[in-house]
Amino acid sequence: MAKIFYDKDCDLSLIRAKKVAIIGYGSQGHAHALNLRDSGVDVQVGLPPASKSVAKAKAAGLKVSAVAEAAAWADVVMLLVPDTSQAKIYTNEIAPHLKAGNTLMFAHGFNIRFNTIQPKADIDVSMIAPKGPGHRVRETYESGGGVPALIAVHQDATGKAHAQALSYAAAIGAARAGVLETTFAEETETDLFGEQAVLCGGVSELVKAGFETLVNAGYQPEVAYFECLHELKLIVDLMYRGGLRYMRYSISDTAEYGDYVSGPRLIDAHAKETMGKILKEIQNGTFAKNWIAENEGGRKWFVPHRAEERNHIIENVGEKLRDMMPFLDPVKSETTRE
Repeated sequence: MAKIFYDKDCDLSLIRAKKVAIIGYGSQGHAHALNLRDSGVDVQVGLPPASKSVAKAKAAGLKVSAVAEAAAWADVVMLLVPDTSQAKIYTNEIAPHLKAGNTLMFAHGFNIRFNTIQPKADIDVSMIAPKGPGHRVRETYESGGGVPALIAVHQDATGKAHAQALSYAAAIGAARAGVLETTFAEETETDLFGEQAVLCGGVSELVKAGFETLVNAGYQPEVAYFECLHELKLIVDLMYRGGLRYMRYSISDTAEYGDYVSGPRLIDAHAKETMGKILKEIQNGTFAKNWIAENEGGRKWFVPHRAEERNHIIENVGEKLRDMMPFLDPVKSETTRE
């Protein structure tokens, strides 16, 4: 069983005694910076001068400086830019300014696990990874709660890396909900697998396959959308609150029977074998190598594939239907993110 820490296990004074640079001001970056500040921590946000986020961070009352300047100022540097940007930013703008006894932190272990960042031996390297998007990290903090997080220590040069990471977790509100002990390898490998096999890749393909099966059989796309995508939230919400048991308790006996007899026919031995192959590719670095190469090569496959997926019929049908349901608070996503 995982070891779990709470506020009572954390010494908030440790992180309050440090100067913390948050590099990046996206989903996680804004939440960490604001929560730390509201917990009495001296925070500075590091961003490229041309970033659109500079104005947002300043409007929130945060100190903002260039990445190198923030790294030179700080005792603790939390790197919260995209995985594919971290190695270059670390090498060029952070590493030259890290001093012995400083702390380098992450919210995802990708670059440490796959050795694209290799920190000097005289600094602490740790991770606090909230298990939820940044807006939830901020919202729950403001309401007096918190989002659970994972903690890991890759390098403990000072002998205080674990205690300081727990202090950081408390300052962003995570220790109110619970901080689970893990390793950089376990966090990275399970996170990538969950995204690819279940949460994103698996669910996306299952939804599209179900939708296409109904449409190709002559059913109306709008009805297929409701059955294969719209109602998915109802089921996931039940699972979220009480697991598979509560979901099955809440649905009809007909739906539960269909769950038992048809689910294993879809996710069969072949599907599980494929999941095993996906996990192996994550563990042996194949996925990371391919993703890094894709970025270094200008995203020649990723960008057109993203465009193709955005134009799938389920997206066009869904956008029209969501416009008819303002109670959903529908959003139209942009093609790219900063």
